[in-house]
Amino acid sequence: MEIAVVGRHTEVTDRFRHHVEDKLTKITQLSPNTRRVDVEVTHEKNPRLSDVSERVELTVRSKGPIIRAEAAADDRFAALDLAMEKLSERLRRSRDRHKKDHRRRAADDSRPFADPSTVDEVLAERSEPEHAVLESPGDAIEHQLGDSPVVIRQKLHHGEPMTVDDAVERMELVGHDFFLFIDKESARPAAVYRRRGWSYGVIELDTTCAAAAPVTELT
Repeated sequence: MEIAVVGRHTEVTDRFRHHVEDKLTKITQLSPNTRRVDVEVTHEKNPRLSDVSERVELTVRSKGPIIRAEAAADDRFAALDLAMEKLSERLRRSRDRHKKDHRRRAADDSRPFADPSTVDEVLAERSEPEHAVLESPGDAIEHQLGDSPVVIRQKLHHGEPMTVDDAVERMELVGHDFFLFIDKESARPAAVYRRRGWSYGVIELDTTCAAAAPVTELT
């Protein structure tokens, strides 16, 4: 398993890198197929945010969905511990969900699946916005909004066909408040988002509109 540790607005000491490697060995117990774990450490210089000045984000990349967790504290070692607790819980949920899916497929392997080619046909007709040059999944760019201090980050993701239930599960695994996907039944671009409590909402796009753009995520 590869571990990549990077610092954002801060330097990462060898002591912390070794501590991260020791901590992340537990991941293989919950996710044996993990190929890589990205660790991003961010330091917030604003003195008003001293209680959460150290942020650690963990991203697990394996054969399955990407699983992410992050946490902040006044010390990066403490932030790592908090992030690991969240990540371990999400890895357990992903493992349990995989086992349930495996049993369900074994019980009924005749369930029809959407034809991925229909999704490719929909996406092939879209054109990129003038300010973005996103050619393949994983590409990301940032640009400033006019003369304002607002910076917009765009990232292109693979539009994988899935059910709404699967999209909600993926959203919970990465710890986001929304998740973009292709609805397996309608082949339309859609977004599931968190409402209040355990309530979720779903928005779909009418792909009959002209000059529709590629599915991008602002992060």
